[in-house]
Amino acid sequence: MERAAAARTYHHARRGGLLEHTAQMLRCATSLAPLYVEVTPALLYAGVLFHDIGKLWENDYPEQGFISLPNRRGELIGHISVGIEVVNRLWHLAAEREPTLFDPETKPSPDLVRDHLLHLIASHHGQLEFGSPVTPRTPEGWLLHHIDNIDARIEMLRCAYAEKEEVVPGLYEIRRPLEGMPAKPLSQG
Repeated sequence: MERAAAARTYHHARRGGLLEHTAQMLRCATSLAPLYVEVTPALLYAGVLFHDIGKLWENDYPEQGFISLPNRRGELIGHISVGIEVVNRLWHLAAEREPTLFDPETKPSPDLVRDHLLHLIASHHGQLEFGSPVTPRTPEGWLLHHIDNIDARIEMLRCAYAEKEEVVPGLYEIRRPLEGMPAKPLSQG
């Protein structure tokens, strides 16, 4: 994970970017989860940790330097589908090794917990047109989607400030996919 980028171009597109992105999301989740009684914090935290796990198989990351090369699996299947596959497999392996932890009489049932975790991976992009096979349907799903989006957008703004020129004082050149010209933050004014 320390070699993986969170994306190829838009946000955290650097060696170690996926780890930085996930750590920041976890900090946000631990702050927000206690504010909403409907949220199961442990489920949200697991969703943060696993939401982009498929990115470890979506691209190829050489040991030296930073080149994020696409690969066939990532292009044909995508990180969300790969992530669902990986987490489902890990879940079943854990159930085989520690069956007492997966007692069907447990409340909530292990199958229900697994379905909710897989839903977080499936819905974290928030919209069908952005690659999610389903939209968020749970409090944890909505929080995860927005936490992911907030961290990605703030990183895009940071990149705009570092990479783009000021067009006029306080406004930077457009950096896609952000809309409009990023404005210099008040804290740097």
